[in-house]
Amino acid sequence: MTATPTTHTAAPATPRRHRARLLVPAAIAVLAFTATTAAADTSPTTATERTATAHDRRAAEQKPKAMLDAWLRLWNGDFAQAPGIISPGFRVHAALLDGGDGSSIRGVDGLVAWIGQTRAAFPDLRFTIEVPPLVDGRYASVRWTATGTYAGGFPGAKAQPGTVVTFTGTDTLRMRDGKFAEYWVNTDTLSLLTQLQAL
Repeated sequence: MTATPTTHTAAPATPRRHRARLLVPAAIAVLAFTATTAAADTSPTTATERTATAHDRRAAEQKPKAMLDAWLRLWNGDFAQAPGIISPGFRVHAALLDGGDGSSIRGVDGLVAWIGQTRAAFPDLRFTIEVPPLVDGRYASVRWTATGTYAGGFPGAKAQPGTVVTFTGTDTLRMRDGKFAEYWVNTDTLSLLTQLQAL
């Protein structure tokens, strides 16, 4: 059996098909132009913006570390550091030796007074960082070791003045508007009291 050739004549294009054929090449041209322009966009403004963004990111990463350095200096007796890093509404969360929870310690003056009381019993108290700081968004945490010479006057202590004590702890701080606003501290109080023979 032989096939009889058939001839198909193209149906005239409808207005919808005609518009689609015009839109597809136009869309491809726009996409190609956009891709070429984006690839070639190396204007000084864009490069400057990229540099500024990278600089801001580095500054944001360095700010908490600089604040923690100042925090360490503050606890080591440099009270002038306090106004630059402590918020006026600064709050403390701590289990104090007198049974308090730290809520009475507020702002720059409250913190400096508390550090001053601590240093009165250990005038040469020196804090060093044991584990590098961990920073996560608005929170920073650092593990420290403190060593100092007991000067006397600690309630219930039987250790002789001149006794050297070493204890550890972890500070966690919340940052707001470039300053520390809240502070949680965990100290190895058992070790300190044992060395002071206060148990």
